[in-house]
Amino acid sequence: MNENELLQIITKYFRENILENHKKNVLKEHSKLKSYKINPIIVKYLSKVLENNYTPIGIAKALYYPRVLGTSITTSFGTRIQRMFVELGLADGSLIPEMDIEFIDKIDNRRKWCQLKSGPNTINSGDVNPLLRKFSKVANLGRTNAMNLNNTDLILGVLYGSEEQLSQHYRKIDETYPVIIGAEFWHRLTGFSDFYEKLVASLDSMILNIDTENFFERGYIELAIEIENSDLFDFK
Repeated sequence: MNENELLQIITKYFRENILENHKKNVLKEHSKLKSYKINPIIVKYLSKVLENNYTPIGIAKALYYPRVLGTSITTSFGTRIQRMFVELGLADGSLIPEMDIEFIDKIDNRRKWCQLKSGPNTINSGDVNPLLRKFSKVANLGRTNAMNLNNTDLILGVLYGSEEQLSQHYRKIDETYPVIIGAEFWHRLTGFSDFYEKLVASLDSMILNIDTENFFERGYIELAIEIENSDLFDFK
C-alpha cells in the first residue's frame, strides 16, 4: 500500500468510525435524559450561567455540552485508533496484557511493544509509576522468556503533538522507556517520514467539508423537550 492510499484509508476511517459514530451516539444516547445522573442544584446554576434563566433549554445545555464536546468523543478516540491500527494491518493487538499493540518499527526493523496515549498532556503525576511498573513487568517477562527484547523495544506511543509539548510526566517515563510522539511515531508505524503532517492536512480538509447535519443542535433540543415533560424539574 502506498502513502496516498494509506492516507485516504485512514482519513475515511476517521470520518466513518470516529466522527460519524460520534454523531450517531449523540442522537442515540446523549439526547436522552436517562443517560444522565443529575445534580439538580448544579444544573439549575449552570442553566442560569448559560441562558440567564432556569429553562429546559438551559438544563439541556448544561447536561449536553460537556458530554458531547468532551468525554464522549475523547474517551473513544484512543480505543478507535488502536482498533484501526490492527484492522488496517499496521500493527497487531498485543498478546501481552500491559501493552496495546505490537508492530515492526519501520526505522530500526525491530518489533515494538507499545502502549498508546492520545496527546502530550494526557497523563498526570499519579500515572507515572504505574506505567513504569507495567513496562518493567513486560521487560522482565521478555528476559524470562528469552524474547530478544530490550528497553528501547518497549515504547509509549503518543498519537499527536511534538516532543517539546510533552509534559514532565512523560519526560520522566522517557528516562527509562522511549516516549515516541507525533511525526516520529507515525513514521515508525507506517514507514513514511512525512505521514503525520500529511495526515493532519488530510483530516483538516475532511473535517472542514464534513456535513454535520446540524446534529448538535438537534440533540440538545430533543433533550430539552424531554426535560420539559419530566417530573424531575419544576419550571413554574
